Amino acid sequence: MATERSLGALLGSLQSPSELRDAINLLPTATSLLILLGNPLNITLLASQLLSAPAIWEQPVDLQACRRIISVFNTAAIAILQNDESAETRLPYAKPRKIEREDWVKAVVSGADEKSPRWRHLLLLGGILLGFEGQNRQGLPWSIRTKLESALVTAAQLALEELDSRDSIDAQCITLVLNHTFELLSDHERSNLSYDRLLPVLIQTTYFSPEGLEGGYFLGTIDKDIVEAPGKRFQWSPQSVTFSRVTAIISSPLISALGPLSRLIAHSVKNTSDPTLVSQSVDQIAHFGRTLMVQWRQNKLSEIDAAEELEFLDPDSLKSTIPSLWKLLRNCLYSVVIVLRAILGRVLNDHILAADRTAPYLSMQALHILRNLYFVSSRLGQNASSQHTFVTLTAVDILAQYPDLAENFLGSVKPSELGQIPQHPIERCLDLYFLNTAELFTPVLSPKCSEELLISATLPYLAAGGNNHLLQIFEAAHSVALAVFAIPGNAAIAARHLPFYIDNLFAVFPDNLSARQFRLAFKTVIQVTAPPSLVANSQPLLPSILLEVLHERAVNASDKMLPQSTQGAAGAHDGLPPPVSEQAALTLALIDSLCFLRVEDLEEWLPLTANLIHAIRTPEMREVCIERFWEALSSGEMDVERAHYCVTWWSTRGGRELVLFGDTAPDADSGSYAEGAYMSGAVGGVAPESKL
Repeated sequence: MATERSLGALLGSLQSPSELRDAINLLPTATSLLILLGNPLNITLLASQLLSAPAIWEQPVDLQACRRIISVFNTAAIAILQNDESAETRLPYAKPRKIEREDWVKAVVSGADEKSPRWRHLLLLGGILLGFEGQNRQGLPWSIRTKLESALVTAAQLALEELDSRDSIDAQCITLVLNHTFELLSDHERSNLSYDRLLPVLIQTTYFSPEGLEGGYFLGTIDKDIVEAPGKRFQWSPQSVTFSRVTAIISSPLISALGPLSRLIAHSVKNTSDPTLVSQSVDQIAHFGRTLMVQWRQNKLSEIDAAEELEFLDPDSLKSTIPSLWKLLRNCLYSVVIVLRAILGRVLNDHILAADRTAPYLSMQALHILRNLYFVSSRLGQNASSQHTFVTLTAVDILAQYPDLAENFLGSVKPSELGQIPQHPIERCLDLYFLNTAELFTPVLSPKCSEELLISATLPYLAAGGNNHLLQIFEAAHSVALAVFAIPGNAAIAARHLPFYIDNLFAVFPDNLSARQFRLAFKTVIQVTAPPSLVANSQPLLPSILLEVLHERAVNASDKMLPQSTQGAAGAHDGLPPPVSEQAALTLALIDSLCFLRVEDLEEWLPLTANLIHAIRTPEMREVCIERFWEALSSGEMDVERAHYCVTWWSTRGGRELVLFGDTAPDADSGSYAEGAYMSGAVGGVAPESKL
């Protein structure tokens, strides 16, 4: 009787006008009653009232209130399941339940009646399904579970049909429930959803609604709370209103589960039957990305380069507010990338979207979206996300099939002022995106576009110096220039610009170019200038001249270790390359270039390289160069003719002795040593475990 009186009191409270927070405070009581009531009619009545009570619903409601309603049914279902399991473990003393589990489920589901709209039924059905089946609990018989799944999908379908606005609470509620229950639905039930109706709702709710990412406008509002702290540093207080808003977004019902929600959107993209909706989704995401970029540009934080944050940001902000903001921005990036991956996958498999009038434009939009979010992704490294790499390369591959459109795209994202380095970090970030993306298009660009657009964009960075914070963009500029020079059709461009490039290459190393990038650059230059390239026809001695310059500089280079780069392409690899000295880096660059030399040039440069190795004063660096020299000769880098000569030089012309012992090697012709006589090319004097 006490339970029945409590039910009556609760129903009366739910029927009377009340503040929402007062009504929500009654929900724990409702949860307890759902567990304790034994009469199915009372359970149905209570469930029905929770979905229609004026005290809860006749006023503005947000997703937090909806989540609490879900929690009522979820908690009650978990308690019913746990009570049954507890009773089964002590059967001799167990008190008989007033109602069986299956009957309880049917009674609660009966509360989803015509007194409440369909979207509220999702709160009840989703809560029960999560309570019994979430976290692999498997608390329902198969027949009951399938009926519950079917009821949930049917309610979602009807709720989508009844929607008046995609910004309303019912649209947000549909998104919330499906996001949490989608993994529990069978493939058959998933196929019954109308993805044509669902996809626009998911996009709007996730990226533009007040319960989602607010269209990206939250980023611009932060600026008013960025103030100058003592020491002329920017400060963003944890007590500020804007930080509280960012924290609320991160912990909101939708954004706290943004990963699963993004995968749900991606699933909807793959299964929608209307290709037009896919194009519209790209338009909306492009709008979101563009807004996010504009809002960031208007924020004082964008004026600080990533490498200068320790100098210009308050320590407390660096520990609390700034990491939270970047966490939210990274989540935005990952969400967009997941959806773009599904969109481009759909383009590859859908004959309508793959048509010439659609595919290249969707690819361009995808690349524009990635550009607008590059201020986030540039902090993570080029290969930090395999999905991000897939989206980039797929979009480039599709657009590369249309060279004219590819050139138009590059023209639309070129640096705002060709010929100079921008002062603002965000402009330099966009330049970096242009360089990294343009490099991928070099095989399909016309020589005119390559010279007027790409080479022009690289020139200010090739000659720049004195700022190690810009090492990443310096390396990108070198990569683009080398990519242009390496195209056979660009021989005339290479002949015009190589002298300037080579002069700057030696000028910027090692202060503004990593050892890894210098080795790659020099090797590529030798490849471009050595036969059978067209440049070699007009300047046949250029490779030898370059090697002479490199050799001379290596002889006089410092043996101090170069600092390792924490930026740039090296940071995108699984691990940073081992540190080397300047002298070792120059020697390794010479070794890397041997595979492109003619045999008659190898005859001169193999002994010179061996002697240069033994001119290295640090034993550890000398061993690194010896290992690399052996690898260059034996790993297949050489073609047959070059490899044959190298084997002959190594085994019968004293090459082995020269590499291993340097100037202390005996006369190769005599084959005699102070310690004994050996046949030329023998293994004497080498540790048994050495592969040399």
